[in-house]
Amino acid sequence: MVWAFLILTAVTVLAVGWDETSGLLGATWNSVVETGPFILLSVVIAATVKATGADRLIAVALSGRQTVAVFSAAAFGALSPFCSCGVVPLIAALLAAGVPLAPVMAFWLASPIIDPEMLVLTWGVLGPEIAIAKTLSAIGIGLVGGAAVIALQKGGHLQDVLRFEKKPATSCGSSPVTGEKPVWRFWREAPRRTAFVTEIGTMGWFLLKWLSIAFLLEAMMVAWVPMENLAGWVTGLGVWSVPAAAAVGVPAYLNGYAAIPLVRGLMEVGLQPGAALAFMVAGGVTCIPAVVAVRALVKTPTFLLYLGVAAAGSVASGLLYSLIA
Repeated sequence: MVWAFLILTAVTVLAVGWDETSGLLGATWNSVVETGPFILLSVVIAATVKATGADRLIAVALSGRQTVAVFSAAAFGALSPFCSCGVVPLIAALLAAGVPLAPVMAFWLASPIIDPEMLVLTWGVLGPEIAIAKTLSAIGIGLVGGAAVIALQKGGHLQDVLRFEKKPATSCGSSPVTGEKPVWRFWREAPRRTAFVTEIGTMGWFLLKWLSIAFLLEAMMVAWVPMENLAGWVTGLGVWSVPAAAAVGVPAYLNGYAAIPLVRGLMEVGLQPGAALAFMVAGGVTCIPAVVAVRALVKTPTFLLYLGVAAAGSVASGLLYSLIA
């Protein structure tokens, strides 16, 4: 399906002419290269967690009281350095290890909205109010996502999450690498080395093929959809600017760092702070690469919950900030 989609997309792109096609492919390649180090780091971390057996420790730590685990995951996600794509390997490893979906969802939603570097940059460019509001929005949306999972699972839903089952690596007559105690020097044992290499290959290929599609779609949107014009149009909608800003941000790729100067310019010409917040939050958590990766990893009900909480949370954050700002 991946390659069929790529071929269909390539045919569509080629129909517009070689010059524009080369630009789109170049933009796709640049995105892969720029994101590559972060994705590689995340894949290596996930593979190390798998090979050492630390995933079992994390699963046990997050399998206690769901409320406490969701609060911890949301707060950690808001302050973690992982981007929306880079966190995917860790999410896959945690879900495969049996970590409950509620804290995973809380972390997954909070992580792409803000990180320490983005917090500092937002503080300096847009002011401390929006920086703090964005951080609180990340935590709040994570909490809502975790709470929604808990409520749905009590009703018997969201019991089967992953679109594929990942089995722990084994060797002839040996037990799975995720034993009772982690083995931090995993390279000394052949089964664990195999698990490490296998995990890197599996998750690396998974991300490469899906993010290649995502970045190509991103390049097409940037080239063919005038985001600045759409965002500027939002400024004149008055009370409807917050949901409109979220609606523009939900499908659009909006790099959290690139959004900051764009939002500052829009605020200078009249964009309300609440709409600016909704625009940044929605664009960060539901950008095309993130959505494609989430859809490829989990089944439809979990994907729709992720998307719905992100969209509704961005609107709620903007409206609440408009009331108190």
